[in-house]
Amino acid sequence: MKPAQDPLRKDTGPARDAGLGLLPSQKERSGRGMEIAGAILTLIWALLILVYVLIAPPGSDAQTFGLVLTLLMVFLPIALIWVVVITLRSVRELRAEAARLQATVDAMRTSYVQTQSQIPPQPAGISSVERKIDEIAAVTRQAETVLATFTSRRDVALTVPSADRKAALAAPKAEPGAEQPGLALGSPAEDLRAPLSVADFIRALQFPETPDDKDGFRALRLALEDRTVAKLIRAAQDVLTLLSQDGIYMDDLTPELSRPELWRRFAAGERGRSIAALGGIRDRSCLALANARMKADPVFRDAAHHFLRSFDKTFAAFEPNATDAELADLSDTRTARAFMLLGRVTGTFD
Repeated sequence: MKPAQDPLRKDTGPARDAGLGLLPSQKERSGRGMEIAGAILTLIWALLILVYVLIAPPGSDAQTFGLVLTLLMVFLPIALIWVVVITLRSVRELRAEAARLQATVDAMRTSYVQTQSQIPPQPAGISSVERKIDEIAAVTRQAETVLATFTSRRDVALTVPSADRKAALAAPKAEPGAEQPGLALGSPAEDLRAPLSVADFIRALQFPETPDDKDGFRALRLALEDRTVAKLIRAAQDVLTLLSQDGIYMDDLTPELSRPELWRRFAAGERGRSIAALGGIRDRSCLALANARMKADPVFRDAAHHFLRSFDKTFAAFEPNATDAELADLSDTRTARAFMLLGRVTGTFD
């Protein structure tokens, strides 16, 4: 019994080349044979021309050809012979290359069929569906892990004892006439959450400085969990975005800081020229752009008035618990600068 031939070695054995069944010596002899035939034809043609010239009678056309015609008659057929020889050699090489490529493709096809035959058969259509289901399940588990990591974060600042964390906003005074009987539904989530500290409140009004500002994002998340502060944060974000459309950025403004006494008088409800120093933004170009936007854009106007009302209400609750230094820190935030700019535009300090 002859051993089975490996299909992958179909075109690599020493005895065969590209499946043509020709030994290398035979191929070489075939190539040399065409060259020898071309040389023989060349020699025969040259001999025929020489014989014709020698035996031609004097005065015939052979003596009157001239040099040019003689050269053409001698070398043009020879050139044609060798053009044919070279063309046949190129055709033979192209056929050999095509045969090698075909043998390679056949070997790859045979190898693929053998590999597929070794895989256990599966029901048609089920493997691809199961694979898609597994991928979707894996993506879902990853998303759940990320959400669980985000919602189960632990803020180091919240581990500080409550006695050392001064609340940012004063608790609203209860009005006896407005009290309603409580329902036996348990304590609301706002009552169980630790109050927002003054430092986090001020840091949130400044907004994160960079995408890597972890403290700024932590303070912003804590501030958004407080219902009252969240309204101010969102209102400030809206006006800052609208102002940036006109090229007005709070970081480019340098306000004139006011004394804490003026801020406390503002929190107490005082308005007008007596507290005009709070409007420390003196940039004429920014004031002109904001004033023109206020008159022409009703969306901007509504956002600005909503922001001023939210700032007024939230600052009134913040002032009783804040020291003079904390009031100075708050007045240098982006939110306070937006209040100074829009307060001057809307006439709050007139």
